[in-house]
Amino acid sequence: MTTSLQSDYLQYLLSSWDIKPTESLSWLDRLRAEAIDQAGTQQLPTKKDEEWRFTDISPLARLPFQAATPKFDLQAKDIEHLKLKEADNRLVFVDGHFAPHLSIISGSLSHIVGNLPALTSRDTLLQSHLGKHVSIDHNVFAALNTAFLRDAAVIVFPKEFVLEQPVHLLFIATQSEVTSYPRSLIIGEPGSQATVIEDYVSLQPSAAYITNSVTEISLAEHARIQHVRVQRESNQAFHLANCAASLGHASHFQSTTVTLGAQISRYNMHIRIANEAAECDISGLSMISGRQLADTHTCIDHAKPHGISQQQHKCIVDDAAHAVFNGKIIVRPHAQRTNSSQSSRNLLLSKSAQVDTKPQLEIFADDVKCAHGATVGQLDAEEIFYLQSRGLSETEARNLLTFAFGAEIINRIPVPSLKQQLEQAVLKQTQSH
Repeated sequence: MTTSLQSDYLQYLLSSWDIKPTESLSWLDRLRAEAIDQAGTQQLPTKKDEEWRFTDISPLARLPFQAATPKFDLQAKDIEHLKLKEADNRLVFVDGHFAPHLSIISGSLSHIVGNLPALTSRDTLLQSHLGKHVSIDHNVFAALNTAFLRDAAVIVFPKEFVLEQPVHLLFIATQSEVTSYPRSLIIGEPGSQATVIEDYVSLQPSAAYITNSVTEISLAEHARIQHVRVQRESNQAFHLANCAASLGHASHFQSTTVTLGAQISRYNMHIRIANEAAECDISGLSMISGRQLADTHTCIDHAKPHGISQQQHKCIVDDAAHAVFNGKIIVRPHAQRTNSSQSSRNLLLSKSAQVDTKPQLEIFADDVKCAHGATVGQLDAEEIFYLQSRGLSETEARNLLTFAFGAEIINRIPVPSLKQQLEQAVLKQTQSH
């Protein structure tokens, strides 16, 4: 499919918008208008595009889902099972729209956590970050998200501020045949420390809908942010996501991503080592079955010297599911003394399961230490035999080994209640096969 944005599908999405940039528009309106103009010059990606050659999103053209409208029928009791007891601060978005009656902001954070329309007093800060980290050039889904930008989770951790409890950003899908556009902006000012959970869930396990999300993260010098992203959407959903992080001097960014849901999911993560001595530690797990497709594309861009990056990504693929991992590491000419490692490990649980993995190194400096590796295989027969010799059945042995393979990533999540939820989800999936 080589459809342009003048096609029926994309024309339908943009038909309700006719914003033209003028001097009278606010900076936010101008940002939206620019995104509409960018979207109008682009095309939907196809399998002919190198970055999308394993992921066919042509079914989207048959799903011209309109933008979700606010619908706040949910009550606190309806989402009790989704709450994280460790999180004193929770921002809830229902089908992409902020739900203040379901959200909780503690007194200590009331001035730094909020929804975009309520933060006009911080326009200068927002204007310097919103739309500056995830590019809308050559990225039609980021452009569409920005064009439809209305509500957004905005978190600013002030200088030297240390938050012990995680902030929970909960994005709940409740409607069928709609498109939602979740947006998040996380800013860590100098010396701040915090954990942010970005959680995508569905209350309808078989509903068909589209989630198109964008997350931007900026860390100033010596800031430390732990970012946990969980995607457990409906098994008929389409999840298209872009995340970008910019790392300042001696900052530290740790990210753990878990992908369990959606019929087709695509996650683009771009991390830029924008100043010296910054570090990032990235891990991911995709666990899929049936005919799911989960595509993860990452890029770690070392633009300054003395940067450190570590990445580990795992896929567990069953039935006729298809997982894709493309991990690129770039070391720019002046980024000397870079130390970077990347690992892609993939487990196939059936003969029809498929994994495409492509680690990439682009090194333009000579004083660096970089390594990458990838493996694709099945469960180790000797390990299965050993567990059977200890009294387990073959099925129990396989389930235990599969669970242990995924639990290595989940154990990196610093929130016990969320970790327990995910362990139960993985255990349930292993025991169902």
